[in-house]
Amino acid sequence: MRAERCCGVCGGGAARYRCPRCSAPYCSVPCCRAHRERCAPRGEPPAEERATQRGPPVDGSWSVADILTEEDEQDRVPLQKLRLLGESEELRGLLLNPHLRQLLLTIDQAEEKSSLMKKYMQEPLFVEFADCCLRIVEPPEKENILPE
Repeated sequence: MRAERCCGVCGGGAARYRCPRCSAPYCSVPCCRAHRERCAPRGEPPAEERATQRGPPVDGSWSVADILTEEDEQDRVPLQKLRLLGESEELRGLLLNPHLRQLLLTIDQAEEKSSLMKKYMQEPLFVEFADCCLRIVEPPEKENILPE
């Protein structure tokens, strides 16, 4: 059994989360935001400078938790579901298409990813790719499937 830690910000609730930079415990979104404003582990630049830096740390020690904000956390896909993407033959077949690969590379390198995604959602090939990924990580409920 794990010992429950108290929130390092408010001192009240049980800390269910931890800061990806310094591992400080916190209990809620408001406490996370309060901690994030003042979090600057030793050897790192102040928060204002970190905000302008792009990409992983020089030593490559970042994790997925480091790049997700608290707001993104609700959209996070569990690792076991991500592994299903790698095992999908249908998805592998789609990724053999050089046009789709170029679209994905362009999105990955773009500064304005969201506007580019909106544009590409008009491309049938990209929509097929997105639908395939969603079917894998969020399979349709059996009750919503019509009998054949």
